[in-house]
Amino acid sequence: MERGIRIGYSRERDPARAAAELHSALSQPDACIAVFFCSAEYDLPALGEALAALFGDVRLIGCTTAGEITPVGYLDGAIVGFSLAAPDFAAVAAPMRDLPSFSIAEGETTTRDLRKRLDREAGLPENDFGFLLIDGLDKCEDLVVSSIYSGLGKVPLFGGSSGGAMSFGSSSVYFDGAFHGDSAVLLLVRTRRRFRLFTIDHFLPSDTRMVITEADPRSRVVTEINAEPAGREYARLVGLDVDKLTPMIFATHPVLVRVGGRYYVRSIQKVNDDGSLTFFCAIDKGLVLTVARGTDIIQNLADRLNAVRAEIGPPQLLIGCECILRSLELEQKQLKAEAGRLLAEQNVVGFNTFGEQFQAMHVNQTFTAAAIGHGSAGE
Repeated sequence: MERGIRIGYSRERDPARAAAELHSALSQPDACIAVFFCSAEYDLPALGEALAALFGDVRLIGCTTAGEITPVGYLDGAIVGFSLAAPDFAAVAAPMRDLPSFSIAEGETTTRDLRKRLDREAGLPENDFGFLLIDGLDKCEDLVVSSIYSGLGKVPLFGGSSGGAMSFGSSSVYFDGAFHGDSAVLLLVRTRRRFRLFTIDHFLPSDTRMVITEADPRSRVVTEINAEPAGREYARLVGLDVDKLTPMIFATHPVLVRVGGRYYVRSIQKVNDDGSLTFFCAIDKGLVLTVARGTDIIQNLADRLNAVRAEIGPPQLLIGCECILRSLELEQKQLKAEAGRLLAEQNVVGFNTFGEQFQAMHVNQTFTAAAIGHGSAGE
């Protein structure tokens, strides 16, 4: 492993043993940050206490997941993480609490203050990226990521929304020694290493379009599509009965919105008892959506990983945020093991999310990541 980078994971179900195994793998001199992603099935208070005791003064952040991406591929019920250390890395982090009352001004101020801290502490030439972990069930990602991006200037940003069970009951972000709901944490990293941020999806627009005719943007609930009950009309457009709508159907039949000449996925989270649809992303009345058609998910992933490798050399660490709906599609097509091997070969450490962030956008059904290479940025 490249100097200054440590990767590790644990399949232990006991919180104390899992924390100890992860700490043993990530511990290194002059560590400036450690980041982990863990199953929501753990006893989270016990895990949080154990991690805080072991990592001590090392900055430690993390979140719960809908699945873990580890050095041996995809796992469920595990904990995985990485640490970065001087002299090749410097890092600062700041939490954002009470997201339902979050303001744009708060996000911009937090971000600018964090950039000033990094300038004071780093002792390295500017070569920075931002990484956001945010509660995946608060429906605040669009506002938070927009405000952070505004405060970052030219610093690129990516991130993931914390995950949990597919019942969508809870998800958490970890900072200051404990797990928190209604919160986010922003990490800024400065490095001598070459890196690339990227996002991919494997969908193209079809000829089938729909118009959102009634919606509640705050809750991301759509009640009418084409002036018909939303669930029933969506089901008709994808050739199904409404009682056949499941997360697997939403994974393979997402919808797209066109912004600035590019299509972005707007994934459906669930169909509600009243026939309305809850989305993972911002949605509003009058929005025109296009039913997507999928391409080869494995070839798409392999091509992008190869392109990144050609740019920066073999990744020494690739921090990956992958939508849970991609994971469901891979399972349905029996491709998860193959995808897991591809990711393991590129030193991917990450998690299945309830949403992803890239630059100023909150996105869905993507693999969004930061790849850190072998050589120095100036080479």
